[in-house]
Amino acid sequence: MAHTTPLVTALGGNDTIARKVAMVLFGSVLVAMSAQISVPMFPVPMTLQTLVISLIGLTYGSRLAAATLVTYLAQGAMGFPVFAGGAAGAVHLVGPTGGFLVGFVAMAWLTGFLVERGMNRGFARLFLAALVPALLLFIPGVLWLWVITPLDLEAAFMAGALPFQLGGVVKSAVAALIATGAWALRYCQENTKGGPCARLFYTELGLLRTFALGSSPHQRRAGVCRSHAREIHFMQAAYS
Repeated sequence: MAHTTPLVTALGGNDTIARKVAMVLFGSVLVAMSAQISVPMFPVPMTLQTLVISLIGLTYGSRLAAATLVTYLAQGAMGFPVFAGGAAGAVHLVGPTGGFLVGFVAMAWLTGFLVERGMNRGFARLFLAALVPALLLFIPGVLWLWVITPLDLEAAFMAGALPFQLGGVVKSAVAALIATGAWALRYCQENTKGGPCARLFYTELGLLRTFALGSSPHQRRAGVCRSHAREIHFMQAAYS
């Protein structure tokens, strides 16, 4: 399958080492900040980390996303309070959450890899590119939890995976929506003069005017149909 450009590359800018380093550091800070937004749950806290990691994978590509998560883990191992609840130290890499922490690197890489292999446009493809690695993250997470704690495999799954499935789906959907919107915004910026965005805006403005003036039900239905047809045309152009 053909190699596809990640969002950050498509947005332009100089592809320099300094830019990549800045992106890695910025991404690691975002992951650290998201780790502090936590819902207490034993034995693995539920945070917004996977949402941010999915976003990094969807926008950075495989290698840069993996480098970002390796940097994040290195920061925590060196004593920076970047893990959930402000925790720090290399001991957490071999604690109950160690499987998840190390799995973050693989999750970010695989998300970026799927994007680079054609799953970088459209909500459905981006959603799958975020969801599949997020679900696979539970394999090392649960297995390590099973090894490092007295829990048996079923109990480790019930404690470390099952409670987070719905949240994982929601966070994958949110990440896909954000990435889809970013691609659409890029398309809009390239077509600001008379392009699909402008046409859609004026179509919707005209539709609002039709409703405000109290046109007949038939006219309102016709206006809705015209608006939806233009919106579909715009969406196809922006996300394809």
